[in-house]
Amino acid sequence: MLSRVAIVEGKQGKYMIRKTFLTQILLSMLVLVGLPSVAVAKNVAPAKVMLVGVFHFSNPGLDKVKTDQINVMSDDNQRYLFALSKRFAEFKPTHVLLECSLERTTEYYDQFQKFLIDDELPGVNENYQLGFRIAKLAGLDSTHCYDERKIGWDADQLFSDLESKDAEAKQAFEQFIAEITEQTTENHKTLSLAELLRLSNEPKQDSLNKNLYLLTNQVGAGDNFSGADAAASWWHRNFRMYANIQKIAQPGTRIIVLGGQGHTAILKDLVNIDQRRELVDSKMYF
Repeated sequence: MLSRVAIVEGKQGKYMIRKTFLTQILLSMLVLVGLPSVAVAKNVAPAKVMLVGVFHFSNPGLDKVKTDQINVMSDDNQRYLFALSKRFAEFKPTHVLLECSLERTTEYYDQFQKFLIDDELPGVNENYQLGFRIAKLAGLDSTHCYDERKIGWDADQLFSDLESKDAEAKQAFEQFIAEITEQTTENHKTLSLAELLRLSNEPKQDSLNKNLYLLTNQVGAGDNFSGADAAASWWHRNFRMYANIQKIAQPGTRIIVLGGQGHTAILKDLVNIDQRRELVDSKMYF
């Protein structure tokens, strides 16, 4: 009886065929079995994405944690950065992505073309000191920007509420910032550049970075949700940044992405759950 097809006469002598239970089963099998097999048949290597967390070499003071930091332009540190760039180039990236806004793409392209000719880096920024060097040593003809600046951490309402409504959360947040600032300052005084960069890629540090936003996430819960909205605004920016990465990280590509650890901590989570892309651990290169 499952194979029976019920036929009813339709308008103008035509017939309408009603799907039977068997047809529905077959369609379900196509969805559940057929589609994955098509994806497997393509057998295309997923994009390999290496996220390299850094502190900002030329710190503009925009981050909540503000510290004096190591001089990356010393002779020893310049030698290290060149050697590090050579090791990253051995990954054979097809693209190098930098934390710069898409609006600056032409500016960065022109700067990189000049660097290819005269080997003079245009500044202290990690985009130049690492990004330009890696791209040149890898034989690439350009770098790519992926940052998104139209959306950022929108925390004005949160800070207003911390002052007036949640003294306990305010104290916890300020204590956390003070502790991180003190530890970061001490690290830059006592650790080598190699050690600082390794630290910028440690899972424990990634968790601390994200915890900053969870400390105040409950502020305004059940009311204006100012804490959750502020946290969401930061993830919103990073989701947009990741969209820019995805656009370039197509199957078969090998991508190196440089970014402040506040971004790479979140971007690693996104790559890990992205079934079309594979995260490559950068720590072995430092």
